[in-house]
Amino acid sequence: MKTLTSRQKQILEFIDGFGRDHGYAPSIRDIVKGCAISSTSVVDYNLRILEREGLLRRDAEVSRGIVRLGQGRRGNRTIPVLGQIAAGFPIPVPAADTWATAIEGETVEVSHELTRGIEDVYALRVKGTSMIDALINDGDLVLMRSTNHADNGDMVAAWLKAEQEVTLKKIYFEGDQVRLQPMNATMSPIYSDAANVEVQGKVLGVIRQM
Repeated sequence: MKTLTSRQKQILEFIDGFGRDHGYAPSIRDIVKGCAISSTSVVDYNLRILEREGLLRRDAEVSRGIVRLGQGRRGNRTIPVLGQIAAGFPIPVPAADTWATAIEGETVEVSHELTRGIEDVYALRVKGTSMIDALINDGDLVLMRSTNHADNGDMVAAWLKAEQEVTLKKIYFEGDQVRLQPMNATMSPIYSDAANVEVQGKVLGVIRQM
């Protein structure tokens, strides 16, 4: 292995620290800002050297796809793709307990960095553009943690019981109702009785459609 420059050591230290603090890898722009580097091209140049030296791996198909090697996070993980979810108006999808049989066999490989050591992770394909300001677009895959709990501001898969439909939105609990907030300035929120809304998962990460 060649001797690393001070800039390359700084980038590695930033990647490690960012991962510890946030639970996921930094973007190139995070590194630009965090290391006070002049441009994304300088970061990319140094990341290519670090990748060549076997100190990290980058997945161009995965958002925040930097994986540190030699840190106990080697290799990829296979995640089931269990259907599609509306990022717009709600659309019907198979119920949670039938997703696996309804969309049997489709999977996606992701880095362990994205799943953060969480076991109950699945992916849904996005349909619509209501979350575009959160950098989630039509055709992207969202990685979901299976859970029925959410806090205000979490991005969730919300099941609307009466409508038998599911939607991807930020959730806010407002007394006896729930506001499902799109991240698109041209779209209005969905309001529903709290008893009518069931959280089925929280977003962990995004795999963007190239």
